[in-house]
Amino acid sequence: MKPKSKILIIAGSDSSGGAGIQADIKTVTSLGSYAMTAITAITVQNTQGVKSVIPLSVNEINSQILYTVKDIKPDAIKIGMLHSSQVVKKISDTLNKIRIKKIILDPVMVAKGGTKLINNEAIKVLKKKLIKKVTLITPNIPEAEILSGVKIENKKDMILAAQKLIEMGAKNVLIKGGHLKSRKVEDIFLNKLELKVFVSTRYNTKNTHGTGCTLSSAITTFFSCGKSIKRACELGIKYVNSAILTNPKLGRGHGPINHLNSMKIKKRFI
Repeated sequence: MKPKSKILIIAGSDSSGGAGIQADIKTVTSLGSYAMTAITAITVQNTQGVKSVIPLSVNEINSQILYTVKDIKPDAIKIGMLHSSQVVKKISDTLNKIRIKKIILDPVMVAKGGTKLINNEAIKVLKKKLIKKVTLITPNIPEAEILSGVKIENKKDMILAAQKLIEMGAKNVLIKGGHLKSRKVEDIFLNKLELKVFVSTRYNTKNTHGTGCTLSSAITTFFSCGKSIKRACELGIKYVNSAILTNPKLGRGHGPINHLNSMKIKKRFI
């Protein structure tokens, strides 16, 4: 099968395979597209937590992006973990040079176990320089609170936070509602023209490691293949929900989801 599109992923590595670059590659591949990468940091972690984070230099990250794009031009870019203000600034400048129109930003700030993955200065630069350059930003509730300054306790607060991000220059915002203690999961999509609430079943499982990375990569893939940004969000959410429902129950902590849930194996391997 020929890849449907080409995706460049700029993000950190997760040694457990559940999140980060590893989850991104699995997602893009399982949805039929071709994944390329620029790794920003190496994390030592498993389903129980993060042991350490080893950042790559700004020059090495930038070289990965430029050298890859020089040979294979991506149809879209997904951005994940950016650990420092210098990295955020350089990537923001590089985006001006490579001129890819479809860019999804997942502002990864805190790991599932609570380890902080980005410093405060980087958050400031992200708000000032990067948000306005991307097509869509996909924060979860803690990330949306940090970026918007709004304390989020319900759907109304989520909408207010999304509006604040639009005022900062974001074109489209998807705030993920999984952290709220509600019977259903509500994700808020907002731009200057419309508001859409995606309602999903909440599954009773701790195995949700990498859902944010997976969702943003799924959205990027669907968007790169010609779907509208709102439709790409809808399809991405459905993909993640299916991956949670069929999770492989691995590890002793927050286990990974099933990125292969979209694939149909036609041949039996013996």
